[in-house]
Amino acid sequence: LEDLQDTFDFCYKVHYQPGEDRNKDPQYTRQLQALQAKLQNLDRQRREVLAQMQQLLGRSETLQELLQQELGGWRERQQRLCLGASTDTNLRPLETWFTELGQGLFQLRQLLRALNDLREKVTYERDPLVAETPLLEQRLQEQLTHLLKSAFVVEQQPSTPNAGKRPLVLRTASKFSARARLLVRLHDRNHRMEAKIHIDRWGPRLETTPPAHPRGFRRFNILTSSSKTLLAGDSPQEGLVCDFQYLVGVGWGPGGAGGPGPGGDHGATPSQGPLVVTEELHLITFTLAYAYCGLELELETTTLPFVIISNNNQFSSAWASILWFNMLSSDPKVSETPRPCATP
Repeated sequence: LEDLQDTFDFCYKVHYQPGEDRNKDPQYTRQLQALQAKLQNLDRQRREVLAQMQQLLGRSETLQELLQQELGGWRERQQRLCLGASTDTNLRPLETWFTELGQGLFQLRQLLRALNDLREKVTYERDPLVAETPLLEQRLQEQLTHLLKSAFVVEQQPSTPNAGKRPLVLRTASKFSARARLLVRLHDRNHRMEAKIHIDRWGPRLETTPPAHPRGFRRFNILTSSSKTLLAGDSPQEGLVCDFQYLVGVGWGPGGAGGPGPGGDHGATPSQGPLVVTEELHLITFTLAYAYCGLELELETTTLPFVIISNNNQFSSAWASILWFNMLSSDPKVSETPRPCATP
C-alpha cells in the first residue's frame, strides 16, 4: 500500500496540472488516465486490506469465545480443587493461547496506526480509510479490553502455608498467601506494573434465617504489603505473576481496629450479641494498572469467597459456609446466596 501510494502521489504531483486547458493534449489525457488507474488500484487495495482486517477480527472474536469457555472450565476446576477434588489447574496452555491472541490483536493495532499515517499523507473522495478505520479501531479496542480483563486471574486462592489446612478458611492474625497471574505475557518493560489488593472491596453475603445481625459484618484490614510489582516468573514460560506470600488479616469494626471487645476481633457489644463469623464471606480484589503499546487499562480480579475465623472451634462451620456457597454459585461477587436455617 505504501509503495502504491508513493507512486500515485509522485505521478499526481508531476503530471496533474489543474487550471491549465490541456484537454486537447493527447499525452496529457493519457497521463490523467494512467493517474486515474493508479488511484483506482490504490482504492481497491485499501478496500482489500480493510476487508482482510475485518475478517481477522471476526476470527479473533470466535477464538476469544472459545478461550472464554476454556477459562470458565479452568475456574470450575480450580473451585473444585479448593473443595478437595483432584483436578488439573495448569495455566500454561491458557497462557500460551491468550498471549498468541494478544500478539495478533496488538499487531492489528499497529497496522491500523500505519493505515492512519497513510491516510494523512494521501486521501481522496470516498476514501475507505476515512469511513472504516474508526469502526475497526473501536472493534479492536473492545476485543483487546475484553481479552486483557479476562486474562487477569487468581492463580492461587487465599490459603495458609500449612499444607494440611484447607484453602479459603483463614485465621485472624495468621499469615496467608494469594497469587494473581496475567495470562497475556505482553508488557512494557519501561512501565512498572503494580498490583494492589483490597479486602472486601465487594463482599458477598449469606442470608440467614433469622436475618443477619443488625450490626452487619466485620471487616478486615490486610497488614504487611498490599501492593507488589508484577514480575516474570522463574522462567519465561511462567508469565507475569504477583505473589503475596505473607499477608495478615486483622479484624475491625465501627469502634476501630483492635482485638477483643467492641469493634475488635471478637467485636460485638453485649447488647448486640456475638457475630456469626463463620457466615461472613470475604473477598480479596487484585487491581493492576496495565500499559502496553500505548494502551492503558485497569484490570481487576477477585478471589473466591473465604472465611476468617478466630479459633479452631469455628473451622467446621466456616468450611460449611464455603461448601454451601460454592455449591450454589460460581460468581464471587454474588450479593446474596440463600442458606437454610442452621440447626442446633
